Amino acid sequence: MTHPSGPSGATYEAAGVSIDAGDKAVELMKVWVDKARRPEMLGGIGGFAGLFDATRLKEMHQPVLATSADGVGTKVAIAQALDVHHTIGFDLVGMLVDDLVVCGAEPLFLTDYIATGRVVPERIASIVQGIAEACVQAGCALIGGETAEHPGLLGPDEYDVAGSTTGVVEAGDLLGAGRVEPGDVVVAMASSGLHSNGYSLVRHVLLSDAGAGWSLDRDVDELGRTLGEELLEPTRVYAKACLDLARRTPTHAMSHVTGGGLAANLERVLPEGVVATIDRGTWVPQPVFDLVRRVGEVDQPDLERTLNCGVGMVALLPPDAVDEALSLLDGHGVRAWACGEVGTGDPGSPGTVTLRGQHPGW
Repeated sequence: MTHPSGPSGATYEAAGVSIDAGDKAVELMKVWVDKARRPEMLGGIGGFAGLFDATRLKEMHQPVLATSADGVGTKVAIAQALDVHHTIGFDLVGMLVDDLVVCGAEPLFLTDYIATGRVVPERIASIVQGIAEACVQAGCALIGGETAEHPGLLGPDEYDVAGSTTGVVEAGDLLGAGRVEPGDVVVAMASSGLHSNGYSLVRHVLLSDAGAGWSLDRDVDELGRTLGEELLEPTRVYAKACLDLARRTPTHAMSHVTGGGLAANLERVLPEGVVATIDRGTWVPQPVFDLVRRVGEVDQPDLERTLNCGVGMVALLPPDAVDEALSLLDGHGVRAWACGEVGTGDPGSPGTVTLRGQHPGW
């Protein structure tokens, strides 16, 4: 049986996939990928696999590889609505590499995956530009990636981004719950804003018809800019600052504050039998957090379980190392402060976090 295919027959491009557009996107992104290289990176983009010379690992006593995979979540909807795509890469890289550095691992290389309904070469190149620039900031190589065109599954102007990264740390230098002790101080590092978590709540509260129904071009006095500019603020990449902190101070553990908020993520690096007490009075979250709280009438516990509320990373270290840590982080342009301490809890019980007090002005 024969099947009619129309006057000119079916083609891949008629089905919605343009190989030529994909090739053009690769050409446009090469200049950015070349900026995100490390000496260990072999070859360039275009091969079937990214290659990384691991000879340096032989110089390590007991190298432990660390890996992380993540995406950006619904923040991409803001980038698509504003047609601004060069910052979303910082969100992706921040989510990936800063999950590695909390255990003391140095990010070595990263690969990305972009799925889109239609390949627009300039848009893909803009996304990769942000990823590459963030890799430079993190000190890791952008070693490869994939762009996939999914017509019929995604709209022509829709896309999603994801990636994975690999790092290495000496086994003896691993940070984590096993090093944390009662008496340790919790040092908070300021976030740049919302980062990349909780956007489903934020979009519901501020943008949806069921919420405030605001437009992205709305000027918001307390933000000092448009709502869209605030919501697209890139995630802070802490990697180099945190690695420097781990190498130059007796840091015991670090926690990347992402989905789940400060308490839930800090609990992940606490040993049994301790309780970390955080004083909200030590910092004022950026105005966007109070905006979401007030406009959406969001209960503070729910807000704190969803958003970072101004703290994107924390470190736990002995009291006599705090001043050195704060000075070091300031040198990296990261505002930091002592926000709490670790005390003794019930023996054998899981480590817990208690938030007390109130943010000034809330």
